[in-house]
Amino acid sequence: MKLRVVVVGIPGVGKTTVLDKLSSRLDGARLVTFGSVMLEEAKRRKWVKERDEMRRLPVGRQRQLQGLAAARIARMADDVVLVDTHLFIRTREGFWPGLPYDVVRALKPTHLVLVEASPEEVSARRAADGARSRDAMTREELVEEAELGRSFLTVSSTLTGAPMLIVKNPEGRAESTADQLASLIRDVAK
Repeated sequence: MKLRVVVVGIPGVGKTTVLDKLSSRLDGARLVTFGSVMLEEAKRRKWVKERDEMRRLPVGRQRQLQGLAAARIARMADDVVLVDTHLFIRTREGFWPGLPYDVVRALKPTHLVLVEASPEEVSARRAADGARSRDAMTREELVEEAELGRSFLTVSSTLTGAPMLIVKNPEGRAESTADQLASLIRDVAK
């Protein structure tokens, strides 16, 4: 069975760290970062120079990039494709879905996974991430984003029929979170 596992979480939950560890545990798995595919498409068109500029693009342009990225990822023929993405992006115009109907349907996920961490852990991880330019957020805003994440996950699962799983990623536990997901994927792939 070919698997396309879409793994999501708000920035700072440790999703990418878990996915890096997960991909090393699964022979032949392909890890693809949705935002990186979008960035390649945006740079090709000379719309941005770096990743964090994309969320400041007009929503129409971002939607175009999403469609281009989803189409590229959907053509990947690997047995296991792990897609690292976000359920939504905070923009000037409000919360913009990272997996709107056309995108999530194009990706055809077999499974949806939401990675979560406490607001305090998310805040600390964001502050320590010198590689990204992230907006400072209050605890209340982080709680709001976590609640939105669960809502968006439910909608994506409903639209695609893909089962959803929520995993916790407490500080220092990325290895065990990756082990949990690897076990699930191996069981499903049998």
